[in-house]
Formats: sequence, C-alpha cells, structure tokens
Amino acid sequence: MYEHSKQPLATKHKYYKRIAWNLLTASGILAVCLAIGVLGYHYTDDIPWLDSLHNASMILSGMGPVVTITSNAGKLFSSFYALFSGVVFITNIGLILAPAAHRLFHKLHIQEK
Repeated sequence: MYEHSKQPLATKHKYYKRIAWNLLTASGILAVCLAIGVLGYHYTDDIPWLDSLHNASMILSGMGPVVTITSNAGKLFSSFYALFSGVVFITNIGLILAPAAHRLFHKLHIQEK
C-alpha cells in the first residue's frame, strides 16, 4: 500500500489521497459501528431511537453511557459494545494517523542515507 523504504517519497497528491482514503474508511467503520450500537440499544432495552443514537455515540467516542440500562439483555449488550467500541476507537486513530506516521518515518529514513 505504501512505498518501500528504498523508493522515493510519495508525491503530495498521493499523500493527500491516502489521507482522504483513510478518513473515508475510518468514517465508514464508525458509521457501521454506530448503527450496531443504535440498533442494539433500541432492541435490547427499548430505548427510543434518538436516545439510542446519543448513547451509542457517547460510548463509541469514549465518553461513557448516558442512558440508564435496565434489562439484562441491555446490560450484556452495553458491556460488549463498550469493549468493542474501545477497540474500534483505537483502531480508527491508527488508521487515520497511518499516512502521516509513514510519511514521517519515510522522510527520516531518506535523510538517514
């Protein structure tokens, strides 16, 4: 996907294209994960759609729950969704930062020679 250390640094156009692609991919992942959360909260604990969206957004962003979960199914879903969201959050940060980190390390490697 990225150039090898022996290859020249990618052009700015290619670099910006990589950033845009990674942002688009990360946004898609977040949208799917948010939909999972909204559906899960709505159907496991009968939380209204807007409150489900609010709660799923807060969990997915790492802020914490907003709505009180009352059912056992809702509590189980909330537990697993919180763990899942933590992994997704960290993965998306890595995905978004990957082009910039690669370019930085590639520049340092070129300067080293």
